Amino acid sequence: MQRTKTIPNGAAVLNTFSAAEYEQRQTTLRHLMAEEGVDGVIFTSVHNINYYSDFLYCSFGRPYGLVVTEKKVVSLSANIDGGQPYRRTVGDNLVYTDWQRDNFFYAISQTAPTRGVIGIEYDHQNLQSMEKLKQALPGCTFKDISAAVMQRRQIKSAEEIAHIRQGAEVCDIGGGALVAAVAAGVPEYEVALAATAAMVREIAQRYPQAELMDTWTWFQSGINTDGAHNPVTSRGVQKGDILSLNCFSMIAGYYTALERTLFFDHVDEESLRLWEINVKVHEAGLKLIKPGVRCCDIAQELNAIYQEYDLLEARTFGYGHSFGVLCHYYGREAGLELREDIETVLQPNMVISMEPMIMVPQGKPGAGGYREHDILVLTETGAENITKFPYGPANNVIFS
Repeated sequence: MQRTKTIPNGAAVLNTFSAAEYEQRQTTLRHLMAEEGVDGVIFTSVHNINYYSDFLYCSFGRPYGLVVTEKKVVSLSANIDGGQPYRRTVGDNLVYTDWQRDNFFYAISQTAPTRGVIGIEYDHQNLQSMEKLKQALPGCTFKDISAAVMQRRQIKSAEEIAHIRQGAEVCDIGGGALVAAVAAGVPEYEVALAATAAMVREIAQRYPQAELMDTWTWFQSGINTDGAHNPVTSRGVQKGDILSLNCFSMIAGYYTALERTLFFDHVDEESLRLWEINVKVHEAGLKLIKPGVRCCDIAQELNAIYQEYDLLEARTFGYGHSFGVLCHYYGREAGLELREDIETVLQPNMVISMEPMIMVPQGKPGAGGYREHDILVLTETGAENITKFPYGPANNVIFS
């Protein structure tokens, strides 16, 4: 039985970005390879494989790869996927079969340089895979390029920014559908379904040849708002509830988000006070995002506002993060987060969120999680907010 094969089934699809965009990405990578003294690169993460080839894999227990050398770009995919990786990859595709153990590593040995220095992602390799990689390429040494590649992904191209802008617009549409679905007794999952359906339909209209996958909504109510990533439940919305709107459109691996604090029917005095404080932090943060500013300095300035109201301990995570190829189960440009330990200097064409959150535990006045979230594109002189959905008490107390 064959260990590897090709499945040229059907014509290549219309890729997410232009041919020139992918050529530029791959050329930039090859420049990095020369700088790092690397003879070839083996990517295994969803985000880097997608970024350089437009192929978005679904692992389901199987490894995937992208081999890049001076001459070629080859995606390595499992036989179970048929010709889909062939149709989507900007480059060539080699399929490995299940008929023998570790055929994936055999496929690597057939496509990667067998001698020299190979760049890999240390932040994505586990010990078992690393040992098998060494056995597949005994004549090679390995070098981590994950941080260097991440730094280059942080600066977005004009096509990427246009794509992210589309995603933000889709999220705003999802937010409108979510608000329209809120009513007394309606369970969280029904509200979330309405928002997700609206976003998927909008993506299908804007990108008729795209794969439709991974778009989702977290809609939380009451105590369930205490965590930013809490999944939906069957809890029904009640009058006076604090609500959390979280719409996430996924277009070809690119994540965008809209998050808002809402209240249903009415908001009590202490909840209103806390909400207004968090909005104050949010608006201050929006003004701080501009080229030349360090991520850590933004975090410290916003900390001071929370400290003024004795709420710093209620803060739950960093103030924002980079956008691009990422999702809740893969990818992160960790070098571009608004946290006290990140010294990255903001530059034009970075895309970053402002999303302050505080959480007051159950049993205390104003209990719940308060969070606003906007996406900003850094320009030469400042930043453009591409999130248009309104925020704050004047806009987001829902009546039905």
